[in-house]
Amino acid sequence: MTPVSRTRRWAALATLCLAVSLIAIDGTVLHLAIPRLTEALQPTSTQILWIADIYGFVLGGLLITAGNAGDRFGRKRVLLIGVAAFGLASLATAYAPTAELLIVARAVLGVAGATIMPSTLSIIRNLFTDPRERTTAIGLWSSVTTAGAAAGPLLGGLLLDNFWWGSVFLINVPVMVVVLIVAALTLPESRNPDPGPLDLRSVLLSIVGVIGVIYAVKEAAHAGLAQTGVLVAAVLGVGALILFWRRQSRLTHPLIDVSLFRRRAFSGAVGGDMVAVFALVGTMFFLSLYLQFVLGWTPLQAGLAQLPAMGASMVAALLAGRLAMAWGRAVAISVGLALSAAGLAVLVVLPTHSGYPVVLGSLLLIGIGAGLSFTVTADTVLATVPKERAGSASAIAETAYELGAALGIALIGSLLGGIYRQTLRLPGGLPAEAVDAARDSIGTALHAAASLPAELAAGVIAAASAAFVQAVNVTSLICGVAVAAVAVTALFTLRGLGTVIEEHPLDRPLSPSQSTEPKQGADR
Repeated sequence: MTPVSRTRRWAALATLCLAVSLIAIDGTVLHLAIPRLTEALQPTSTQILWIADIYGFVLGGLLITAGNAGDRFGRKRVLLIGVAAFGLASLATAYAPTAELLIVARAVLGVAGATIMPSTLSIIRNLFTDPRERTTAIGLWSSVTTAGAAAGPLLGGLLLDNFWWGSVFLINVPVMVVVLIVAALTLPESRNPDPGPLDLRSVLLSIVGVIGVIYAVKEAAHAGLAQTGVLVAAVLGVGALILFWRRQSRLTHPLIDVSLFRRRAFSGAVGGDMVAVFALVGTMFFLSLYLQFVLGWTPLQAGLAQLPAMGASMVAALLAGRLAMAWGRAVAISVGLALSAAGLAVLVVLPTHSGYPVVLGSLLLIGIGAGLSFTVTADTVLATVPKERAGSASAIAETAYELGAALGIALIGSLLGGIYRQTLRLPGGLPAEAVDAARDSIGTALHAAASLPAELAAGVIAAASAAFVQAVNVTSLICGVAVAAVAVTALFTLRGLGTVIEEHPLDRPLSPSQSTEPKQGADR
């Protein structure tokens, strides 16, 4: 990439942030539209799950391939193709006449999103060569991503109050047209000058492995670990990733350089990234249930109530560069994770009623912690690889993000459900079907209570609410301790990084006496 002026760099960053914000919005905007599109398209329960999940499955599975494609064919070119495809797929999604076509359109959206996400981050790595500017740019990118995820439910609620369900996707089209035009004018092109041949077997293994693991994690949250489909997907996904890892270590031109994970800075940053997202997404998942099912708030009210977490995350992301300079990267990441752990610990005292002050305190701590740690870890991942490999490194960071989000909902959701069932104490005299429904989840318990006599209904609601809050208390304690342990580990794993990573040694040729790794051709 040829050097560009400061004005053009920041104009290009604004364009990249706009593109990635729509990807984040699209990941959350669908949830509120499910009831409306269910009335219109009459999908089966299985089709509803696929409509909700196919976007994330495809996006997560193709990130590594798409990141490598950007390094190989040009990051600007891949980004522009992805933006155009995302706009067209959004149009097809908005006007899908059947559930089957809606699933296909959502899958295409995932393909397009996978090309956009790593391209934006890798272009930032190549645009901003000054480490301090780069950290600030990644902070802005991170805060816009977080804001997009928060804006999804709110924007969806406003549109659904006035238009049909497809409007939540149709809004992508004019924005993507603007991004396409501005990106074509402002973004310079960059690519790896020596990518080597593309190994299609590695591409297939990476797709099968990541999709298999994410599918198993998400389905385990819905159906439990003992389901045949979950076990098959887990074995297939883990097996494919093991084969992928072994193949990459032997290739002269691997799809991703797995030896990077031997470096403390890289592996520690990727792990910290995943844990930060795990804590933020998992907590917002069960707090959304608490606000709606226990406090009785509407989805829009619950979305508004969680905005402080996103606002705090945005502020922390913008300040992350200065804090990393003042404290050092290891301390900044560790403090971010520690704040997330503290936010989880606050929920140990969450009451059954009038608990929003406790929720607010938790959301602020977790938002600040996630914004700080996510920004510094993303910058560290990019700073520790050569600029030529920025696409592959961005894909790894984004895959960690997707996996952390999936694990946050699946593991915390499974733990929460298990504790809920163990602590639930229902009143006597209930019909058998009401007992079964109440033991399944708090949502089904409230639904079953609606058909019961007033006295029994009140007893079921009180018992389900108390059990759910107790489950939140215990789950928050367990997860808070786990995140705190990772914070301590990160402090020691990442120590010695200092405040600024000017250039990674891989950006400069190593002499044989300097190299401590097996020679693997031009990639070294």
